[in-house]
Amino acid sequence: MERRSFIRQTGIAGVLAAGVAPAVVQAQANVRWRLASSFPKSLDTIYGGAEVFAKKVSEMTGGKFQISTHPGGELMPALNVVDGVQAATVEMAHTAGYYFFGKDETFAIGGAIPFGLNSRQMSAWVYEGNGLKLMRDFYRNYNIVNLPGGNTGAQMGGWYRKEIKSVADMKGLKFRVGGFAGRIIERVGGVPQNLPGGDIYPSLEKGTIDAAEWIGPYDDQKLGFNKVAPHYYYPGWWEGGLHVEFYINSKAYDGLSAEYKAVLEAASSHAHVDMQAKYDVRNPQALRQLVSAGTKLHRFPKDVLETCFKASMEYYAELSSKNPQWKKVYEDYARFRSEQVLWFRFAEAGFDDFMQAQRF
Repeated sequence: MERRSFIRQTGIAGVLAAGVAPAVVQAQANVRWRLASSFPKSLDTIYGGAEVFAKKVSEMTGGKFQISTHPGGELMPALNVVDGVQAATVEMAHTAGYYFFGKDETFAIGGAIPFGLNSRQMSAWVYEGNGLKLMRDFYRNYNIVNLPGGNTGAQMGGWYRKEIKSVADMKGLKFRVGGFAGRIIERVGGVPQNLPGGDIYPSLEKGTIDAAEWIGPYDDQKLGFNKVAPHYYYPGWWEGGLHVEFYINSKAYDGLSAEYKAVLEAASSHAHVDMQAKYDVRNPQALRQLVSAGTKLHRFPKDVLETCFKASMEYYAELSSKNPQWKKVYEDYARFRSEQVLWFRFAEAGFDDFMQAQRF
């Protein structure tokens, strides 16, 4: 029988079963990509998400798809990665959307917004709600295809040189805080400061700033903030669960085979779960060590949370009135948040409240 006719009649399964030369099954090509991170290598958990991802891609392709990972500043400034991916300077990046709210506030929804979704809720919105589709539609404007890339979980509220006893103490407070949340800090009288990680410690030590937030106990301990600011507040109401993403240049993504695209999706899901698990293991240990060393833990006063919540909701309404991209994504996000908060109020919160009151 003529070879081409045989393939048509038996199909690929028949070809493989018959032991016909495997050349009819096209081998995947070798691919080499570069990934630019927005995070320093010293923060091994959040930066490490990119390394976990790249390792899994290599393992799943027998080493044929290799992605080299580069910390912030190595290939380009940490906050230039969107431009790098958009222009195809690199094939992909690992970053947090809220860094780029200056381009469009909608970027922030892909990361974390004040009084938003927690980590489980965000994953639910992305994977089973409309989150991935809506954000992908938005990122298309920047030649980007997005994939989930990790979550830090709810963050702490930062380090303060003096106690915050009421919202009045926020007035004039020079606070190092991530960009988008700074809009809310301004509305309650604070003075947001946008400082890179390496500048925070000396600024706190000298009193150039009054307070600073970073991520949580594990990463904060590495940067030594407890040595220069004794008061550690919670919760980080601006980051109920920071969703980190992989940004992929759309042309590079479209050039991949269906099999390689599936590998990227599987590897990103693995890295996404891995990051959250690592933070959940490492943060409790670090918090105990910080408290043992003299750190004073405080919950934010109720009036601080209520005032900041009101300011956030007012700001979102303003954005919806003038930014169609924000309005489209946020309306779906807000509906999803309402459903999730209602559900968590009963099962999750009920269980957690009881368990946290027990002695083990």
